Amino acid sequence: MYFCVLCRIRRASYPFMRVAAHAANGQQKKAHRRGSIRRACLEWCDGFVARASRADRRAGFHRGRDIQMNKVYPSAAAALEGVVHDGQTFAVGGFGLCGIPEALIAALRDSGVKDITCISNNAGVDGFGLGLLLETRQIKKMISSYVGENKEFERQYLSGELELEFTPQGTLAEKLRAGGAGIPAFFTQTGYGTVIAEGKETREFDGRHYVLEPSLTADVALVKAWKADKSGNLIYRRTARNFNPMCAMAGRITVAEVEEIVENGELDPDAIHTPGIFVQRLVLNATPEKRIEQRVVRAKGD
Repeated sequence: MYFCVLCRIRRASYPFMRVAAHAANGQQKKAHRRGSIRRACLEWCDGFVARASRADRRAGFHRGRDIQMNKVYPSAAAALEGVVHDGQTFAVGGFGLCGIPEALIAALRDSGVKDITCISNNAGVDGFGLGLLLETRQIKKMISSYVGENKEFERQYLSGELELEFTPQGTLAEKLRAGGAGIPAFFTQTGYGTVIAEGKETREFDGRHYVLEPSLTADVALVKAWKADKSGNLIYRRTARNFNPMCAMAGRITVAEVEEIVENGELDPDAIHTPGIFVQRLVLNATPEKRIEQRVVRAKGD
């Protein structure tokens, strides 16, 4: 019995049936079967396949239950290892500096990947958030709705070094949600008659004009949650929820940075915002900086 240990879907019938007729003997059959299953799994979900041990089978996994996988990684760098590459598209959660995956962004900078596209509500600020990636010229294109308070972003954009795709904030959220739900595009009234609608299909329904917006998906999603269990079920805290649930669904691989990790079964099922099926990796950051306040004080003597 074989299982994909990334998407946790039991793989058996399709690869088994397909390769059975092509094997000349028992040993070749085993080797060919293992290779075909791995290739099929890579095509389907970019996972890798593990064979259930005798102990697993005795425990009942051969009846269709999946193997428990360890989603918790010791550091942000370890959580990104093997999944980030040059030229990828990243969906990054957060609203301004609230609810951003601080440690994962720093680890992405340290990984040295380049020519990436970032989908995010914002572009961070100088020296923090996505601003770290802008300083090192790792971002090729931003798909965003607010890019203020970042001098480096402004400089790169005005000099032609950085591509920018502006999207209304609500439309950006829906594009990510639709992408995660498998919906390729949707009609919205937002942006009709403006530069946002240029080059896009428009339709009229019941006397109102709509713009067709394509959905968004990402190779990797980086999100921030308040609490998670070891299966990857996530709970966000208050307004830090913002764009994180949509990003988590839109990513082919989702890495979540959380402030607390509990054992399976300790979370109230009704309180879970993002089911663990959408999350492949977890990393603990118990003391994030949460830089959001902008304090203005008088100079001494004023």
